[in-house]
Amino acid sequence: MALTETRDELTRARAAKAGRLRLSAITPASRYYWLRLLLENPAALGSLTFLVAVVLVALLAQVVTAYGPTFVNPADRLSGPSGDYWFGTDTLGRDVFSRAVYGARISLLVGLTVMVGTAVLGSVIGLAAGYYARVDTPLMRVMDGMDAFPSILLAIAIMAAFGASTRNVIVALVVVFTPNVARLVRSTTLVNKRQPYVESARSIGLRDRTILRRYIFMNSLSPLIVQCTFIVAFAILGEASLSFLGAGVPAGTATWGNMVSEGQGYIRTAWWIAIFPGTFLFLTVLAINLIGDGLRDALDPGRGSGSPVPHGRRRGPASPRPMARAPAVGGRAPRGSARRSAARRRGADGCRRPRSIRGGRRWRRASR
Repeated sequence: MALTETRDELTRARAAKAGRLRLSAITPASRYYWLRLLLENPAALGSLTFLVAVVLVALLAQVVTAYGPTFVNPADRLSGPSGDYWFGTDTLGRDVFSRAVYGARISLLVGLTVMVGTAVLGSVIGLAAGYYARVDTPLMRVMDGMDAFPSILLAIAIMAAFGASTRNVIVALVVVFTPNVARLVRSTTLVNKRQPYVESARSIGLRDRTILRRYIFMNSLSPLIVQCTFIVAFAILGEASLSFLGAGVPAGTATWGNMVSEGQGYIRTAWWIAIFPGTFLFLTVLAINLIGDGLRDALDPGRGSGSPVPHGRRRGPASPRPMARAPAVGGRAPRGSARRSAARRRGADGCRRPRSIRGGRRWRRASR
């Protein structure tokens, strides 16, 4: 028995050591060095684990939950947390845990869809505005006008015009968050289009579409990825806010915002109706924000240090200083140096000698 336990401990130790070695084998010169920095961040790693667990629970909602999101049992209405109902029941007798799990599906769907739509639309506008000067001013003035409105008021106005539905919530949030991405991509495009490799691509006759896709957009991915993680968090919060105000997903649909809105009137007598969905919402948004912070530090390691590091360059060992020129021997400068060249143009008295007698026999006699 003791021998078996010893073998198991050795096996686990070797596996852990092998995992550490594989992670440490990723050097700063590797393209996956950002992944090592991300996994070495405890907050980002814990947040990523929690977010993966939430996604798996949402996908396996029918297996995890014992009741459907619309199952009603009036006899057990407003029941507290118990073995039958882990998070209690609401005013209609619906299981709060089941509705919270199914609500994660809609929240994550809205967050990911808004992120994709905002990234695509904002990137197109930012690339066009940054690369073509003639459309820069009109496009960015439109983006500034949209950004001048408070985000929640603009979303409510769009929902009031199109009606309450999940699709309209996605459209409203895409419109709200597009100016931020467009401004970010435009700023990186203005910097990248002046780089020598872009000028070289123009000189060999590449099309603007190829230059934008291959050279400018690919060098703008790092800040765009970080911004997209925050957009997912903001979109989930935006959907919950719209649903809480009654302007988002239709009432009765299992979403975290609707559940908090339904439980606000019973916060003293049945606190579990609003507290548990609100806790899910808080932890999910916090985890996504921490992952975004970890990605920002991993993709730009010099951001948190004292000296800035150019984008795309990894911090590595200090480069050796250039070798100093050998000192002059016997008062004579080394051959080929600037001092030697200047000495050849001057005489023994320090006066500049004429070009016609430089190096001639007459000057050497006079210097003696």
